[in-house]
Amino acid sequence: MKYHPTLLAHLLTFEITSRYSSFTQAAKHANITTGAISQQMQRLESMLEVTLFERHSRGIKLTAAGLILRDGLAIGFETIEATLLKVTQHTVVSEQVHLKLTPSFAFKWLVPRLQSFYTQYPEITITTYAEGGLVDHHNQDFDLAIDYGTMPYIDPSAQLLIKEQLLPVMSPSYLAQLNWPADVNELTAQCWDKGNLLHDAMMWPNAGRWQEWQAWFAHNDSCADYKQGYFFNRTDMAMAAAEAGVGIAMARCALITDELKSKRLVSPFSAQDANAGYYLIEHKASSATQCFKQWLFEQVKEQ
Repeated sequence: MKYHPTLLAHLLTFEITSRYSSFTQAAKHANITTGAISQQMQRLESMLEVTLFERHSRGIKLTAAGLILRDGLAIGFETIEATLLKVTQHTVVSEQVHLKLTPSFAFKWLVPRLQSFYTQYPEITITTYAEGGLVDHHNQDFDLAIDYGTMPYIDPSAQLLIKEQLLPVMSPSYLAQLNWPADVNELTAQCWDKGNLLHDAMMWPNAGRWQEWQAWFAHNDSCADYKQGYFFNRTDMAMAAAEAGVGIAMARCALITDELKSKRLVSPFSAQDANAGYYLIEHKASSATQCFKQWLFEQVKEQ
């Protein structure tokens, strides 16, 4: 059966009218004239070829066909309302980004910058998961992941976010306590033995627990004992220990900007490439993830 394009509009008017005992009451609710209500109902009856209302001097009353149509429309409109609710709920979900990353990168780099993102994109919510020292980049329960790993990264589809550098750091009082020569090129193994090395023992899966210090000494042709000192499963804990005067941490430069500026941590050395970096892995693309990715790379350029 073929219906006129205005059928849906007339059905909407009918649903409103069926709640009242007169066209005048329905017209007030719909904010149109009584004549418009009457004409639409006449056209609807003509289209359907049934009588929907009994019209009398005291008002209107639904016929048996009108009652059937009213009840059927109620079910139909409930279905439409539920569908619209699903659509709007899906829209809300699409404005969320579920992000997996290491606690160190979250606390030291991302969280201090998040207010900038929310100011720019108030409609997007970033839900961060940073409960473990290592990130499982295979886990696709998250929209995005930020992992720290060697270069080149094991996942060729990952994007390099930050190329990291390493720098031994300590508190100013600890450096003074070491009483090292002013020229760090004159440091001997015995000089290093005066201090405690602080290690990140979980840089990435299968990494040696003293790998960063071992690489540093090898690069600087030092025969110092890279295996001595204290070990932590997060680099931010090692840096916090250094700030507290426990020893010398091999810090990642991207994570200690504030500490160096405020001189809570100091270093007599120059930074050297870590041959590692922070990588962005995308599992589920959406308009929200694209906004967040763009913002991340803008933040890297500004730092």
